[in-house]
Parts: sequence; C-alpha cells; structure tokens
Amino acid sequence: MNSREFGLAVAGATFLADQLSKMGLLYGLGLANMPPGQGVSVLPFFNLVMVWNPGISYGLFPATGPEGTVFLATFQLLAICVLGWWLWFVKSRTLAIGLGLVIGGALGNLIDRLVYGKVADFFHFYGLGYDWYVFNVADAAITLGVFALVYDALLKPDPPRESGKE
Repeated sequence: MNSREFGLAVAGATFLADQLSKMGLLYGLGLANMPPGQGVSVLPFFNLVMVWNPGISYGLFPATGPEGTVFLATFQLLAICVLGWWLWFVKSRTLAIGLGLVIGGALGNLIDRLVYGKVADFFHFYGLGYDWYVFNVADAAITLGVFALVYDALLKPDPPRESGKE
C-alpha cells in the first residue's frame, strides 16, 4: 500500500469512527433528546454532554442562518478538496496519516453541518482547574492530523543526501 492509499484508508477509518460514534451517542445513548449542555457523568474528570456547535473549532465563526451554514459547508468542502489533492502526491507516510486524519475529520463534521446545520460535540474533559472545550472524534482527529503535518514539516529530519550528487 503506497502513502496515498494509506492516507485514504486513514481518512475513511476516521470518517467511519466519527459517524459511528455520533450515531451511537446521539441515538443509542439518547443525547440527541437532551437539552444542550446536559449529559451523562462518566468519570470524575469526563462527561458526555450534548453541545451543538454552529461554528468551526472552539465555536469560532458561528454560522447564523442558512447562508452561514452554506458558507461554512462550502469552505469545508473546498478545504477537503485541497487536502485531497495534496494527499494525491504525498510520498511520506507521516504526511499521509496527517492528511487522512484531517480529511476524515473534516468530512465527518461536514456531514453534521449538512444534516443538522451544526456539528454535534460530546466529549467534555475537566479537572485540576482546567475545563476543556467539548469535542467529537472528528475534532480529535483533525487536531492529531495537524500535529502530524507540523511534525512532518518542521521536526522530521531530512533524509541523508547521497554523496557526490549535488
């Protein structure tokens, strides 16, 4: 399996994990019927809560009305296309993983935006004076994917050059 195929497999697995977790939490656990902000206490530092995010990461740029939703969905689709084009040419496995995670997460959140007009978020970690934002599998994948992209761009050592060829 080459890097492109591996990245596409990561994107597909990420998308599937996101959508299955959302279906299970929304309809299996019944979070879809809970008022926003309500949820289930799982551990002393972790709750499952129902939050509908009309914007992008951390609730930035919330979409108001159908026009805003169409704008954000169009922006997401454009980003997915650009990242997919980039993935088509990658040779690095790390870069393919990062792009696959971001593409799969973006697709998962795009489906939410198209179906519900906003993104379903559930996971809420807190404690020791910290209160993390509420997120979903797609958000976690996008975050990990960006870390992989940064690692590949800045921290991964260049392969050694062959001597005599310049």
